[in-house]
Amino acid sequence: MAGINKVILIGNLGRDPEIMTFENGVKRANVTVATTESYKDKEGNWVEQTEWHNVVLWRWMAEKNLVKGDMVYIEGKLKTRTYDKDGVKHYFTEVIADKINRLTPRHEQGTYQAPPAATNENFQEPPPEEGPTDDLPF
Repeated sequence: MAGINKVILIGNLGRDPEIMTFENGVKRANVTVATTESYKDKEGNWVEQTEWHNVVLWRWMAEKNLVKGDMVYIEGKLKTRTYDKDGVKHYFTEVIADKINRLTPRHEQGTYQAPPAATNENFQEPPPEEGPTDDLPF
């Protein structure tokens, strides 16, 4: 049975893309994407944890006009490369993007600021889920 290698990220670019153009005209861009989650620790304090992801954009995706701070939606797959440095084997994992969409409106490009972290003061419990109803339209 074949496995599935699928990654979906929604986050912010940590820097402007680094774009390379190869001799055959093919472009490759390297970007970093930050994803942040908030949760409560054992003491009930809100903790914010940010993960950084290395993402590779090929061809037309590398030509998108993206800038640091843009919120993006990315679909792709994980790829791990190895290299030797001073006799030590190093591993480098990156996301090879199949799809990228900018979520930041053009007029706000590069100016996205993450919403404030959840705190006890601004935390809202989600509304209770309602059960099924009998007045369905079909």
